[in-house]
Amino acid sequence: MSKMTDEKVISAPATGGGEDGLIAGDLSAAEARVRPLETLLRAAPLGLCVAAMAVMLRDTQTNEYGTVSYSDLGGFKYLVYANGLCAAYSLVSAFYTAVPRPATLSRSWIVFLLDQVFTYLILAAGAASAELLYLAYNGDKEVTWSEACGVFGGFCRQARTSVAITFGSVVCYILLSLISSYRLFSAYDAPMPSLGNKGVEIAAFPR
Repeated sequence: MSKMTDEKVISAPATGGGEDGLIAGDLSAAEARVRPLETLLRAAPLGLCVAAMAVMLRDTQTNEYGTVSYSDLGGFKYLVYANGLCAAYSLVSAFYTAVPRPATLSRSWIVFLLDQVFTYLILAAGAASAELLYLAYNGDKEVTWSEACGVFGGFCRQARTSVAITFGSVVCYILLSLISSYRLFSAYDAPMPSLGNKGVEIAAFPR
């Protein structure tokens, strides 16, 4: 074999006549139309993550009962770190998507896996912080934790804003994961039906 299968170009410009050339040309045209939208969608979490991180970093309140800061709670610190990492990834992936290049299976797999990792990273950070906010607003009678937002209302409101912005980033990353998943798995043929009654299936290979 002259080239590895995973380096096969998924979509390439039409170079000749025939049905295959027309299909390749249609795929390339569709890719060109989707690229600006995907680039914008990849850049959007950059602003959202930076905003959520900035709001949380400034979340400190002092009153007659004491001082509370985001750094006192591990879930909020994780939210700051996760937003920082996702902001950096959004910047890099937006530049990567904006530059036209042949789409190979290896590149599609890398983008797909990175999208999955950062989607779960930011989702976990948002979920953990939302749980902290729930306990801060409602407490937990079973373990005798009293609610704290009645005393540190400003702190809770600012944390709630940061968490809400973070979930905006989560929505963007979910959409990006769907796009990269479709781009990757649409390069594979559907599995062949089983042969006879032996339950043997033929593996699908990239087109």
